[in-house]
Amino acid sequence: MKIVISATGSSKECLLDRRFGRCEIFQIYDSEKEQYTAIQNKGATAGGGAGIAAAGQIIDEKVDVIITGNLGPNAYELLEKEGIKAYTCEAVMVSEAVDMFQKNQLAEINTAGNAHHGM
Repeated sequence: MKIVISATGSSKECLLDRRFGRCEIFQIYDSEKEQYTAIQNKGATAGGGAGIAAAGQIIDEKVDVIITGNLGPNAYELLEKEGIKAYTCEAVMVSEAVDMFQKNQLAEINTAGNAHHGM
């Protein structure tokens, strides 16, 4: 299973970033290989449509699950159509967020958050 976490940096000790579309880094945890890979979020510097850019990038990475704070309506809609489940988490270390997910301690995001416009 591939789990993406919106993050403030490239190590698993960095904090989860509660912003999805504007987070700096996506950390992808591959549960089969038990390893993390960090990638730049293409939506972070977008003038508009950050959630759409970020969601498209995550879809291209073929992830199964997202752990973040919340999702705006456009990102939520795109990810829902692809069957990618999202879970909300507080700003804890990335590795702790993955552990919480694996222990079924995170709530699923079932509705979109508020729309944000621009940076």
